[in-house]
Amino acid sequence: MNRISSLFNIQYPIIQAGMVWASGWRLVSAVSNAGGLGLIGAGSMYPDVLREHILKCKKATDKPFGVNIPLLYPDIDQLIHIILETGVGIVFTSAGNPKTWTPVLKAAGVKVVHVVSSSTFALKSEAAGVDAVVAEGFEAGGHNGREETTSMVLIPAVCEKVKIPVIAAGGIGSGRAMTAAFALGAEGVQIGSRFVATPEASSHINFKQAVVNTREGDTMLSLKKLTPVRLIKNHFYEAVKAAEDQGVDAAALQILLGRARAKAGMFEGNLEEGELEIGQVSALIHDIKPAGEIVKEIWEEFETVRKQLGK
Repeated sequence: MNRISSLFNIQYPIIQAGMVWASGWRLVSAVSNAGGLGLIGAGSMYPDVLREHILKCKKATDKPFGVNIPLLYPDIDQLIHIILETGVGIVFTSAGNPKTWTPVLKAAGVKVVHVVSSSTFALKSEAAGVDAVVAEGFEAGGHNGREETTSMVLIPAVCEKVKIPVIAAGGIGSGRAMTAAFALGAEGVQIGSRFVATPEASSHINFKQAVVNTREGDTMLSLKKLTPVRLIKNHFYEAVKAAEDQGVDAAALQILLGRARAKAGMFEGNLEEGELEIGQVSALIHDIKPAGEIVKEIWEEFETVRKQLGK
């Protein structure tokens, strides 16, 4: 066991990212039961919905699991209350200042990990008292760092700066990529896109199929004047690109984005007008298969490649 496996008391240092509209209790429990760490994606959940998913996940697995919370969530205090009330022992935070809630969570015995896109934020997270950081590269899906630093550069840069364990994310969907992340200094991997293409993910089948059909160059980082997000190219993306090319301001982009655009795309399956968040690694995903099989395949390939390189 390495520091990440020991920290979370899991068999494999493989973490399923807490993705909006994908990471409900079915996916989370499947990953945790397979020996990884599943994370409930609270970013797309009302407080009562989060409580329901936590309770159902506890019934579906006796293994560790956690919750991912975007710190900019409007009802963050309610989410924190539910996490403490239900006894969740692991929280991954993102999109905000870790100083705000880390002391509260740590005082309750919760293990805290913060997602960062630069070594500067990694150092601030370490100073805030988190147990580990996720170094998420530019290749990742969903909301992304403004620095646009790739995983190949970001992971060793963060590992060089902090003493706490580093989990690699962004562009990782196989055991071979996991081996590369470990070679760069990571002690665990967080994987999102690959787990979208599973029967257990709560995403719409249309979105899952779109992920499988995605090829190189089909995703782009967009909406940089708001919060950068990687999207599959569709009618909505083209409308955003046209507006950005015309130099519209953030307020105009916010109007174009509207409300519930991500829900429409990823949860309701509107492939033209919805926001389809996925990583570049989607170009390497060719099938929909059970989450437990994916965990097993990634670990077995990781072990095989390590042995091959050792020779």
